[in-house]
Amino acid sequence: MADRIYLDHAATTPVRPEALSAVSEGLRRWANPSSPHAEGRAARAALEDARARIKAALGWSGELIFTSGASESIALALGRRERPLLVSAIEHDSVLRLSGDAPRVPVLPGGAVDRDLLAALLAKAENPLVAIQHVNSETGTIQGIGDIAGEVRDAGGLLFCDCSQSAGKYALPDADMIAISAHKFGGPPGIGALLVREFAMLNPGGGQEFGYRGGTENLPGALGMAAALEARAVDADGTAQWLAALRPALLDLQMKLTDAGGVQIAPGGSAAVATWAMPGVKSAAQLIRFDMAGFAVSAGSACSSGTLKTSHVLGAIRTPAPLAECAIRVSVGWTTTPDQIASFARCWADIARDARSRAA
Repeated sequence: MADRIYLDHAATTPVRPEALSAVSEGLRRWANPSSPHAEGRAARAALEDARARIKAALGWSGELIFTSGASESIALALGRRERPLLVSAIEHDSVLRLSGDAPRVPVLPGGAVDRDLLAALLAKAENPLVAIQHVNSETGTIQGIGDIAGEVRDAGGLLFCDCSQSAGKYALPDADMIAISAHKFGGPPGIGALLVREFAMLNPGGGQEFGYRGGTENLPGALGMAAALEARAVDADGTAQWLAALRPALLDLQMKLTDAGGVQIAPGGSAAVATWAMPGVKSAAQLIRFDMAGFAVSAGSACSSGTLKTSHVLGAIRTPAPLAECAIRVSVGWTTTPDQIASFARCWADIARDARSRAA
């Protein structure tokens, strides 16, 4: 596996060595943070230290509730609400499953929330909770959260942001509640957090985590999460330096894939994740070819119950069906190198050229 190239970081990214070391240390001195004895008190102190370190690393001044990951954080934020809910049409499935028949906020073809239609929905709702993803997990579309937050608050609402794809890569947006997941930025799996401005925005529902979550806290995971965030270097604007360093290679990739006949879906978003269509070659066929060539990427469409279904994100941004059926997602992370990106570009061109030859 050492010679393979991993370009599926939007799904999960390798654990940073600093995080792995912190998890190991936490396991060696493990005790239940809720226990009253000396070992339990030491574990509690370590947990609270990790909480403070994570908040400091993210620049978050509000509260932090540890969870098992983004999905639980989303459920905690959206499942215990007393407000009507509005969600964007391109939210993650975990958000859409919890939203029921809540109104969907349409997006423009590029993936940005339609601000005029959002304003119309806000005018009809009474102090709503609005869910808008910061960075989309398929197209990389970055929402203008700053302006959206002002509109939501002017309407008496609260703004929830799923930041699974942006935390650790970009500065956090101005939201009232934020979901993050450690395994997306080099922390261990099984640990995440819900950031909330004030606990009063939530309804209690557990015996741990200030009464908002049940279950023994994952101290080793929390220590690994803190270490992963502290290990990353960021530029003045809060962007991870590894991502900024890859931009020239990613711009070159964009040029070469376009020259090879590729079509980027909703370009102009995050450099960390993009969806590309190879016209005439179905997603499943591409995945097989790339996997055989040593590249790990994922499809821009999902397979459910044996039936190929077009991604709801690609549908919401009105991607033509022939392109949606030929789309794959390419995502980079802290271990990605410019040489790996260049190798992928060459492989893409080879597969596209072979497909054209077969068609001819």
